Parts: sequence; structure tokens; C-alpha cells
Amino acid sequence: MNILKFFTAGSVDDGKSTLIGRLLYDTDSILTDQLEALQTSSRKNDDGSIDLAILTDGLRAEREQGITIDVAYKYFQTEKRKFIIADTPGHIQYTRNMVTGASTANLAIILIDARNGVAEQTIRHSYLVSLLGIKHVVLCINKMDMVDYSEEIYNDIISNYKGLAKKLHLEDVNYIPVSALKGDNVVQNSINMPWYKGESLLHFLETVDTDHLENSKLARMPVQWVIRPQTEDLHDYRGYAGRIISGTFSVGDAITILPSGVTSAVKKIDFFEKDLKEAKAGQSVVIHLKDNIDISRGDTIVNSAALPQDSKQIEADICWMDTKPLDASLMYTLQHNSKKTRCKIGEIVHKVDINTLDKHSAEDFKLNDIGRVILKTAEVLPFDLYEDNRANGSAILIDDRTNLTVAALMFRNAFS
Repeated sequence: MNILKFFTAGSVDDGKSTLIGRLLYDTDSILTDQLEALQTSSRKNDDGSIDLAILTDGLRAEREQGITIDVAYKYFQTEKRKFIIADTPGHIQYTRNMVTGASTANLAIILIDARNGVAEQTIRHSYLVSLLGIKHVVLCINKMDMVDYSEEIYNDIISNYKGLAKKLHLEDVNYIPVSALKGDNVVQNSINMPWYKGESLLHFLETVDTDHLENSKLARMPVQWVIRPQTEDLHDYRGYAGRIISGTFSVGDAITILPSGVTSAVKKIDFFEKDLKEAKAGQSVVIHLKDNIDISRGDTIVNSAALPQDSKQIEADICWMDTKPLDASLMYTLQHNSKKTRCKIGEIVHKVDINTLDKHSAEDFKLNDIGRVILKTAEVLPFDLYEDNRANGSAILIDDRTNLTVAALMFRNAFS
């Protein structure tokens, strides 16, 4: 049973948390103590029904204000699939939180209030979905019960959004009219919208194909640890432990160690106490090579048939996550998987107004700013372009003064 990771986005009060609560409630994915807390809660909807948003509003401030501030992760499963949901905040003040929650998702659910149509925040969230390379999008036109389940309003919103989707190169967009409050088209198809001939949200989530997103040729495993027990029983044991972040490794594959460029072949793959013939993305394994090679933590084992790019000068999209603005005079630490290297911001190419999508020149980045920069690293960095391989095409920037992550990076180009 595979796992679908998705996140929700939308303007404040569009019903993101309520939609997730409805999914959990109507699929019987709520624990008994959670159900009791819901029933006894003083927070009710206007019609006196249970406020399902309580299930994801974990922070006290969220419960008090009825908004989402931080990312809330929820897990549930049906007979067909397991799900990991990231309920992300919609307010521009928490853009960094949304980027964090969306960075590992396979699918995005963008909510639109049927009364308001495509809003400024819809544009912003759609841009972030495009920026993060999320291929599948579900546009949920919510609160259909408050517009008398109007087909005309639903069609008008779709017509308006299609132009935006084309501009942002969002190619796989699915449209579903829902009422998270009443449950229409969330788990079961609604009798209130007989004009809608599509599937419910849950049925779509259970059947959407995400297997094609995995490029098995771009096999990448950052080395986390070199295992050399040197005991009497394991005198000659030499294995390289790590988590395969993309692609598939098979016994006999020709591989290259980066950044050294030394080549060898896969001799054996250990997975706990089993020997595997092949290992796929997501598995933590120990790879043995036919040759004894000097390999250290931070090196990357890749398939020789599909080498990544390498450079000391990289163009990247950046989302600034720190309250302290970017300081181009400082050296930062760039962490790319298990590799760390020093770097500087060589040039700010542009900053993006994510409400209008206009690009303009800038001298710095402040909290939640997004744009494009050129990085200069102290060491050669092997990487894939983000659009080709999200797992090996992204990194974080760390401020050495605080040892905190200050930015997320998505690699777009390499310079020789």
C-alpha cells in the first residue's frame, strides 16, 4: 500500500482545516478520545454542528483565533492507500510555514471560497505550488452550500483559474465542488449537486497516480556513514550507509562517487538482515562496492548512466525564512543532503511579488520573501535541477551565527 503526501492551501477562512477534519471524521479516522473532545468542545459552527477544524488546530492561538498558524500533520488510511496530510497556513505572514509543509508533497489541494472566487492569496498559493514543482493540483471550490450549490458560479471560478494555471504551467489541475462543512463531495458524492459528474475528493486521492513522478534512472544516495566494524567476524566488511533519495540501485549497477568522480559497481545491498537485488527511493540501506574506495559522509553515490550536474556557481530560487534579512557580505553554510559547504550570495537576480507574480530587482531578502539568487560555494556541489529531481535539487541555508535554517533553496541552473 503506497503513501500519498498532500497539503492544503487557501486563503484564511476558506476551510482548509475543516476539509481535513471532514476527511478524517467521515473515514472513521478519529480516535475515541479525539471524538469525545470534539463532542464536548464549546467551539461549534453557526448551525450548532461540531467544528471539525479543531482536529488540526493544535496550537492554543489557533484554537482561540480559528486560524492555522503552523503546519499540522495528520495521518490516515483507507483500504486503498495511506495518506500524510500537511495542513498549512494561508496567511502571507506564514509563507515559510507553507513552503515547509509543501516541500515533500506529491499533491496540492487549493481551496477557494465559492463566494469570493479566485483571490489574491489563490494566486500566491498557486505560484508556490508551481515553484515547488508539485505536479498534481486539486482545486476545491468550497462552501458551495453558501451559494446554493450553483453550477454557474462553479464554472465561472474554473474559467478564471484556468488562465492562472496556464501562466504558471500547472498542467494537471482537477476541479471539485465541495462543502467541507456539510460533507458534500468530500468522501461521498453529493446529492445536492447532480450536475457534477466527477468523483469525490477522497476517491480522487485514492486513485491518483503518483508513481510516474519517480525517475528510477536518477539513482542518488548521499552517504551518511561508512561502516567498518573490523571485528574478527566482519574483518573485511566495508559498507556505505544512507537513505536512497531518488531512483533505484541494483546489484551490478555501474556507479560513480561524487564529488571525486571515482567509479565502481554495486556488489551487494544490505537491508537490515536481508540481501536485496535492488533498492528504491525511501529505503535506508548499506551498499557494498566491488572496489575499496575512499568515501566519506557527504559524498554521494549515483548511477553512472545519469550523472548530476556539478558546479561552484549555482542559480537557485530562494525562500527566506528568517526574521534577520539576508546579508550578502556574510558566509553561510549550505546543506545539501548530508553534504555541507560554505557559500555566499553572489548576486540577487530578482525578487518576486507573489501576489502579482511581478519580478523586480532587490538588494536583500526579508522574512517570507521569494526570488532568485546566484550562489557561490566553496566546494563543487553535485546536484540535479529541481524540476528533474526535487530530492537532489534542493538545499537549505544555515546562518552560522545562530545555527538556524534561514532559507530554502531550489536549484535551477549551473554555471561553469
